[in-house]
Amino acid sequence: MSTQIFVNLPVKDLNKSVDFFTKLGYKFNPQFTDENATCMLVGENIFVMLLVEKYFKTFTPKEICDTSKSAEVLVALSFESRAAVDEMVRKAIAAGGSTYKEPIDMGFMYQHGFQDLDGHIWEIFFMEESEVEPA
Repeated sequence: MSTQIFVNLPVKDLNKSVDFFTKLGYKFNPQFTDENATCMLVGENIFVMLLVEKYFKTFTPKEICDTSKSAEVLVALSFESRAAVDEMVRKAIAAGGSTYKEPIDMGFMYQHGFQDLDGHIWEIFFMEESEVEPA
């Protein structure tokens, strides 16, 4: 079995979060969806678990980060083009999200991003693979 990644994020209102991410084109696995959580399908082996805050707290003794003051994680997703990056950010803003900084163009890499309804930062980027040396 290949490695999978499950990013777990606390949300205040699960239904509003599902509506927001649906407007961005994401789908959800009904097998892992109830009133406490849902599993957002991001890529072949990439999933985001959106957990209502009360339920999220059952997984950790730590306090949930106040995203208006602090950031605990940056979720970075690669896209196929600069235009696709801009389109995703446009959709996020139209769905109620916000931007947190201006786009950055480094020549070989272009990035922009948005904050979702709960203030989580999603960095969307395009990287010109031909410009990156293999490891």
